[in-house]
Parts: sequence; C-alpha cells; structure tokens
Amino acid sequence: MSSQEILNRIESIILEIVTSLSKAEAPVLALPNRSSWANVRYFDLNMLQSVTTIRSDCPSSVTKFAQILKILSVIYRLVQSNSYATKRDIYYNNTKLFGSQKAVDSIVDDISCMLKVPRRSLHVLATSKGLISGDLCYMEEDGTRIDCNSSSTVNIVSSAKFVMIIEKDATFQRLLDDDFCTKLSPCIIITGKGVPDVNSRLMVKRLWDELHIPIFALVDADPHGIEIMCIYKYGSVAMSFEAHSLTVPSVMWLGLLPSDLQRLRVPKDALIPLTKRDESKLCSLLERPYLTSQPEWEKEMKLMQQNKVKAEIQSLTAIAPDFLTQIYLPNKLRYGGWI
Repeated sequence: MSSQEILNRIESIILEIVTSLSKAEAPVLALPNRSSWANVRYFDLNMLQSVTTIRSDCPSSVTKFAQILKILSVIYRLVQSNSYATKRDIYYNNTKLFGSQKAVDSIVDDISCMLKVPRRSLHVLATSKGLISGDLCYMEEDGTRIDCNSSSTVNIVSSAKFVMIIEKDATFQRLLDDDFCTKLSPCIIITGKGVPDVNSRLMVKRLWDELHIPIFALVDADPHGIEIMCIYKYGSVAMSFEAHSLTVPSVMWLGLLPSDLQRLRVPKDALIPLTKRDESKLCSLLERPYLTSQPEWEKEMKLMQQNKVKAEIQSLTAIAPDFLTQIYLPNKLRYGGWI
C-alpha cells in the first residue's frame, strides 16, 4: 500500500469527525473488536466481524478518543515525512495523555486494524527482543549485513535444513552453549523470549517465505507454551487482522509433548500440577476455532487436561543433564516425533 493511500485513509477519518462537528453531532470512532475469538473468522483473514464504538461525548471513552486522534496525527506526520518512531517514543512524548506504554501499544494496533494497514506500514516500530542464531546471513533494508552464524564460515544465503522456534531465552542460550547449531548444522534457531514480539514473528514468516524448510516449535508442556506456539502458527486474537502477514501455518509441534512426559518417564518430582488458571487457559485453547484442523494437538492438550500436570523443557535434565541437546532433540529431528 502506498504512503498516499495510507494518508488518504487517515484523512477520511478526520473528515468524518469534522463533518460530525459541523452538524453539531458528537464525533464517534468505530474500532474493530479485537478482544474475543468469537469475533474472529479464522479462514477469512480480511476483517473482524464486530466493532467497538469510541464516543467523544462519553466520560468513559473521551480520553481514548483523544489518544487515538493524537496517535493518528503522529502517524500522519511519520508517513508524510517518511520517518519512523517507536511506540516507546510516542509514549514518552506525551506521558500525561497516554498514562501507560500499554495504552499506546493497544491504540497503535487499533489504528492499524481500523485502517486495514499492517502496523509496520504506519512507520511505528517496536523494540525487538528476539534472538536468532544459525546458518543464516541476510541484509537489512539499510544495507547492514547480518551474520547469524557464530562460526567463521559465512553463507550468502541460508542452506539450513530446518528452523526451530524456542519459547525461552534460557533454553536458547543452553542450545548455544552446547553447540547445537554446529552439531545439527545446517539449521536456524530463534526465540521471541516468551510471547513473541511482532519482529520475531515477521522473521519466522520471512524465513518460511524465503526458504520453505520445516519450522518446528520447542515450548514447555504447559498451556502458556502451547499458546505461544499457536501465536506463531495461527496468530493472536488481538492481531488477527494481520494474521496473513504474521503467521506460518506449517509450524509443527516438536516438543515438549505431554505424551513425551509419559513415554520418557520424566520423574514425578519434575512435573508441576496444573493450577486453576492453567486449566482455564487450556479450556480456552481447546475452544479456539483453528483447533478443529489439528486433531493431534487437541489429543495432546486433552492428555494434559486428563493428567493435570505440566512440565518445563528444563524438566528433561531430571533424566540426564544433557538429555535435551544430546538425545531428545537429535532423535526427534532425525527420526520424527513432531505433530
């Protein structure tokens, strides 16, 4: 989408507000509802189905109305001048109006959804928190050459055989310490350090688009880890309007599977009972619209529900200190065991 088209869409919103004022009517903004899976039509990625009204004459919404207009004006100037700002920059330029960084983050996504424009096209950036390593060398838009390989051999393009998404930074660092990328070379490992930021998701998407190699997910055998994996594969409800540009439906669940806990006889003292919050999260996941297309995932989640236990990836150290990197992952990647 061209910059001029984005500016036109912003101008049309402002025109509606001015028109309302000229008629002595209170301006209203209609934002797509991004808070419920019931509102998402997963296989129709173009639009959310219902809206939330933000009124300028209502005490409970007037502040948000003002915040949206302020950020719209910032975005307009950024696009018009072809410059960029982070969401953090926007917040610190007017902390009194926004109150919190979270408010800015949410409104930027609301505007992106309202304008039907990917957030990166609004010239508003987020600070990356993800890490990547392995057989990959690429060039940033500004010409900066990035080498993700820790060895001295540099490849112009990746010859990796697979990409592995890792939930936690600690597990990512453990794999680096154990020279995982060298032992199972060529491969790429990436982590979003928990719930992934948009840039980490974009990187996984770009790797799939460019390389078309298997993409595996290594997450804790708990509802939180499963949800993180689902964000990479299917997207989040809050950003379902951008699912087509952020998700990789081919992502496969490598581990830690609930069935692995039984198969490997992980010691009971390494397992953790599900909390009420975990059980609620698990029920919510099982009701997601996309799960009907993943019977094997559903089976694993119901097994967790039945056994009422969860486990972190680190629980495998209860079998042997190097079990994860020396046995579990090599065997799974060579002989199968993903779903």
